[in-house]
Amino acid sequence: MAEYAEGRPQIQSWIRERIFLGLSVKEYLKGLFRPFNIVAGVIILIGLPFVVMRFTQGLGAVTHASQDQPWGLFLCWGLFTGVPLAATGYIMASAVYLFGLKDYHPLVRPAVLTGFIGYFFAVVFLLFDLGRPWRLPYPMLVSYGTTSVLFLVGWHVALYLSTQFVEFCPAVFEWIGAKRFRKWALRVTIGATIFGVILSTLHQSALGALFLLAPGKLHPLWYSEFLPLFFFVSSIFAGLSMVIAESTLSRRTLKDKIDPAHASSFDKLTLGLGRASALVLLTYFCLKWIGVAHGNDWNLLNTSWGHWFLVEIFVFVLLPCFLFAYGVRNENVRLIRFTAFFTILGVAINRFNVSMIALNWKLPHREFFHWKELILVITIITTEILVYRWIVNRLPVHREYPEYAKVD
Repeated sequence: MAEYAEGRPQIQSWIRERIFLGLSVKEYLKGLFRPFNIVAGVIILIGLPFVVMRFTQGLGAVTHASQDQPWGLFLCWGLFTGVPLAATGYIMASAVYLFGLKDYHPLVRPAVLTGFIGYFFAVVFLLFDLGRPWRLPYPMLVSYGTTSVLFLVGWHVALYLSTQFVEFCPAVFEWIGAKRFRKWALRVTIGATIFGVILSTLHQSALGALFLLAPGKLHPLWYSEFLPLFFFVSSIFAGLSMVIAESTLSRRTLKDKIDPAHASSFDKLTLGLGRASALVLLTYFCLKWIGVAHGNDWNLLNTSWGHWFLVEIFVFVLLPCFLFAYGVRNENVRLIRFTAFFTILGVAINRFNVSMIALNWKLPHREFFHWKELILVITIITTEILVYRWIVNRLPVHREYPEYAKVD
């Protein structure tokens, strides 16, 4: 009892400092009434009834899903767009731990956290689309559909979520003061990174492989035998752009949580990320034309669908490639940051084209998504942002505790 009494003040002090940010409960609750939190709270309150509606009345209550148009925003945004944008973790971890680019070490933890949260909420979106969350363990424990691409994606995402959690564990153990566990987590970092890269290579391309099953449904300009390769390569510049976007937004909204030494190096690191993005975008641009040539679909370029395809390729692939290159050459960091956001938009357009717009393109009448589904998507994205802010405000993501300041 005496030991418990002695430890209780320490626990209370830790909760006050690490959970309530050094404030009393009253002060903390009062500080929550800020414009961003109020707007986010209103969005969530509006969305909650539709969450209940989806899981009590079924998918048809909030979407236009049908046998002809089965996929809406839950998958097009939450899975097919969210997963490549969550490629930040494997890209930065492999750059630092496997390729030895130690200068980029300050970006690893934010990238891993962004990737982990992105994949976690991709699963949330998938559950909203499929329903029956209690059947989530079925692919792992009950029904082994080894010939299914979705079975492959499910296993990979589950394993990669676990891997990213292991990669982020050093920050968690620093937060709770578990030094021994932190040492263990650091020892497995390289192994976890290698495993994560292997899994990412597989499931990023497996998302593209899903559409190989629909050659008659997906428009020929977007359908290609190289779709798995397209999805994987595009995830690289999507992840690089998300790292730039995340660091840009963090510098503006979380200044007090960023180590000044790290903040001073962001411009230099952004130039390096922009250079890599330009090279990968150029590679992707060339690969897309190889896909058109392989399918001999040149005659389709002079159609309305072909014009939209050209907009995607030239405006959202080649243009950001040149903008990144120009920004790097002239050391224009602002241009690189703008281009990163523009590239993210291009990735989203490509994924929407493949998974919604150009899918079932021959149908005479199509309804893409319901306004209720849009509200649910906005609600989930808002929750995702709040979760990220909560973690960054408390854990050593953009900063390091003094006792762990030395890079391992």
